[in-house]
Amino acid sequence: MRERRPAQERRRAREFESFVAGAGGRLLSAAALLTGEPAARPAPAAEELLLRALSRTYAAWDRLDGDDPYERTRRELAARFARTPRRHRRPRGGPLARLSPRERLVLVLRLYEDVPEELAAAQLGLPAARVHALCLHAVAELRSRRRPEPPPAPAPSPKPSAP
Repeated sequence: MRERRPAQERRRAREFESFVAGAGGRLLSAAALLTGEPAARPAPAAEELLLRALSRTYAAWDRLDGDDPYERTRRELAARFARTPRRHRRPRGGPLARLSPRERLVLVLRLYEDVPEELAAAQLGLPAARVHALCLHAVAELRSRRRPEPPPAPAPSPKPSAP
């Protein structure tokens, strides 16, 4: 019996490492969008958020019973973010930094992760109509603050006439 336990632990660790190797990049991108950090730089808040979500997934790894570990980690990521919105309130320069934490969460779940509206509403404990309204407001906010159009090119100067 003693030899079986270490073998199970090694198998569990290998499975989890494979999962993180395959899904870690996308999950980190989602976490960076949630925290409002730029993807081009190190994102310490996003990394911490993801690390906490992954640790919860690893702790429940043997109890997943056929559930998708990506879905489990995404739910944990969203739940952890929703519990700590004050930590993620100040802008950090990412593409969604000007949105409120709740708008970022709804937008990432709905548009980046393609979670159906009803499922996102159930996960967040909000009515589906509220999730829909938050998503619409966030998209409108992003569209309204697009970069200003570059100024028109100067008119061509008249050609000098030949004598």
